[in-house]
Amino acid sequence: MNLEEYRGVWVFIEQNDGKIEGVSLELLGAGRKLADKLQVPLGGFLLGQGIKSLANKVIEYGADEIYIIDHPILKDYRTESYMKGVDMLAEKYKPEIILYGATPNGKDLASAVATDLNTGLTADTTMLDIDLDNRLLEACRPAFGGNIMATILCKKHRPQMATVRPKVMKAVEPVAGRIGKVIEEQITLKEEDMRTKVLQIVNDVTKKANLADAHVIVCGGKGMGDEKNFQLIHEFAETIGASVGGTRDVVEAGWLPHYLQIGQTGETVTPKIFFAVAVSGAIQHVVGMKNSDTIIAINKDPKAPIFDVATYGIVGDAMEILPKLIEQFKQVQKGGAISYV
Repeated sequence: MNLEEYRGVWVFIEQNDGKIEGVSLELLGAGRKLADKLQVPLGGFLLGQGIKSLANKVIEYGADEIYIIDHPILKDYRTESYMKGVDMLAEKYKPEIILYGATPNGKDLASAVATDLNTGLTADTTMLDIDLDNRLLEACRPAFGGNIMATILCKKHRPQMATVRPKVMKAVEPVAGRIGKVIEEQITLKEEDMRTKVLQIVNDVTKKANLADAHVIVCGGKGMGDEKNFQLIHEFAETIGASVGGTRDVVEAGWLPHYLQIGQTGETVTPKIFFAVAVSGAIQHVVGMKNSDTIIAINKDPKAPIFDVATYGIVGDAMEILPKLIEQFKQVQKGGAISYV
């Protein structure tokens, strides 16, 4: 493989029902930084049916080029049809880096393309950088149960590929009217050649808390002691109008459902205010909340790692501090003054 033939940074622009997934816009921001370091164009690639109108938005969010395959066979996501489309684009234009959102479809597509193109893939990346001397993508992710951060390189194969979880990166501000190049490609697949067919798409209408969109989150850790004590987390969150989340230990203990887990194997969140209550601050949890605007930690261990990422820290027993905070917030809501005694 002649690595010199491969140039450019690409982002998979995932869309559903004509709406671009937020993680794709976030990756355009990350891809812009990588492309600028390598002094190459940033490209996005978009597959689907009736999706040409989305090209301008991709360019406004930082792409220099947008590659489009618009075909009825791509109306709904299927591994086989999308993989063949991406393979065709990658083999023709030879990008050196491809980024995907770590969504169900993004992870499925990235792994299929990596296998078909015989290249490497780093999953659930939390940091991206470039080794300029060797033009290598430095993809960092937690390893060994989150106890270390591993930097993974793909030295001998191209394209270098990584999936990145939603909310880990930040999208750039769109520039209205930004000019870019739109490249349309054709695919020759036929429906009768597909091994799978989409018979029906069923949307999950179960009412669940969406932590990814929450502005204020109170996250409780195993340091709360037991499920009874954990009710203080719910009471505090209700008092201040916040959403409730928890660490992996809390979910495994059965105190919260899995969809409220925050961290490497749960949700990644970026609220304006994040309360970390009785949370130790293990790496696998921190990667899911470190981009919060303001982090307030409450822990009785002054050496707890959570204080390393906290904006403000309170050293003390959460079982003593939370009732006082609840009382103070309720007093303010009634129009009273905060007591500092």
